[in-house]
Amino acid sequence: MSLSLQLLFELVLLLFLPFLLLLTLRQAFSRKARLPPSPPKLPFIGNLHQLGALPHRSLRALAKKHGPLMLLHLGQVPTLIVSSAEMAREIMRTHDHIFASRPPMKAGKILLFDAMDIGLAPYGEYWRYARKLCIVHLLSNKKVQSFRCSREEEVAFMIKNISRASITPDPVNVSEILHAFANDMLCRVVSGKFFREGGRNKLFRELIRENSALIGGFHLGDYFPSLEWMDVFFGMCARARRNAKRWSGVLDDVIKEHADQVKDETHEKDFVDVLLSLHKDPGVDLALTKEDIKALLVDMFGAGTDTSYIVLEWAMAELIRNSQAMEKLQDEVRGIATGKGLVREEDLSELSYLKAVIKEVLRLHPPAPLLLPRESMDDCRLKGYEIPRRTRVIVNGWGIGRDPKVWEAPEEFRPERFMGNQIDFKGNDFQFIPFGSGRRICPGMNFAISTVELALANLVQCFDWELPHGMVKEDLDMIEAPGITNPMKKRLHLVAKPRGYYVDP
Repeated sequence: MSLSLQLLFELVLLLFLPFLLLLTLRQAFSRKARLPPSPPKLPFIGNLHQLGALPHRSLRALAKKHGPLMLLHLGQVPTLIVSSAEMAREIMRTHDHIFASRPPMKAGKILLFDAMDIGLAPYGEYWRYARKLCIVHLLSNKKVQSFRCSREEEVAFMIKNISRASITPDPVNVSEILHAFANDMLCRVVSGKFFREGGRNKLFRELIRENSALIGGFHLGDYFPSLEWMDVFFGMCARARRNAKRWSGVLDDVIKEHADQVKDETHEKDFVDVLLSLHKDPGVDLALTKEDIKALLVDMFGAGTDTSYIVLEWAMAELIRNSQAMEKLQDEVRGIATGKGLVREEDLSELSYLKAVIKEVLRLHPPAPLLLPRESMDDCRLKGYEIPRRTRVIVNGWGIGRDPKVWEAPEEFRPERFMGNQIDFKGNDFQFIPFGSGRRICPGMNFAISTVELALANLVQCFDWELPHGMVKEDLDMIEAPGITNPMKKRLHLVAKPRGYYVDP
């Protein structure tokens, strides 16, 4: 190369260097700017300190300052917080194929036998197979309707329990009775057995409560993957292993009892029998292991019990605080059930206010206030922002249900807001997503709603309810317990007064 050409090349390069440098800096700045807004964070822990004891409440407060789509740095994990119906639609419909997976969760791996349930399993062939299995054999509309007799019998048994307890003037532990009822119902349809005897019902409820606390608790490895090895030094991991061991023991008993009944031709097959048949069938493409069966059973027992129980508990709390709504509901139910004693399933289609009450309870108190976390399986562009692969996503269903931009007087209990419109919880109305939406929508919502409708109708049909002596409605603690689900922090105790209705004990 001649000297003149070399000088010309160097001159051009010199002129373009500032431009190239400016372009590089601009691209870097643009990449940073295309991330969603984020609150200021602390070194190392990021925004972890801002979660608080009740993250759904803390995240709602942060969203008011930073918008309905914000990026938190929870330790080493970038986490997208979704707090509006519009953004929820983007995640769970427009880009649902990208955000359909679950992040690894330490407690889930321990308590759900390597997260082989349908709630926390990552998106893929096994999850699709397990979900279809649960829907076809337990949760489809057809199967739910086939459990009608079981529902009516379990509701009648619950009413008997309350009738017995109401003989004395002491308040009834409504929370405990509702939890027992919901668990009895699940145990009966899943395993074909009554677990009231021998304390097994109580054991199941203890295990379910502990699962909720542990899965919703703090595990170091969930936020600092590089420090996961240190989880063994913290008590939460040991608690999870103890609970998993107890689950494994009681489920071994359930599985053995069903295996012993296989030769009995009169035995009617239930969900456990179906799972065992797929465990032993060599012709099945995805044969279930014993651990898979246990994970699915923990999922069904836990999620099914919690959903029905939590909705019923909050419904009774809201109705006792709102006497006009209670009276209106009782008038509707008692008008339909006059002279019938217990409300039957065929009566439910005529109870429009009952359905509105349940929707309003779900709006204010979704069973899982922060829908189970999702994880992006690929890079994604969301409303102009770049969302990298493996970003964790939390949809604040509790906050969306109380968004003043969507709901008038969002903190007030007004069932009438659901009268005369088609707003529903089936995943199409994103301002109201107590069961989620898209591929990861809760498959058990029809089961839960069928149970809740019949139970609540009979609770207000058979009894008049009052607060304990000396207590006013303002004294009722309406704060939820911490955990992945949100039962009331303090157990609900009410005085039940049978209204001339007698159930033979």
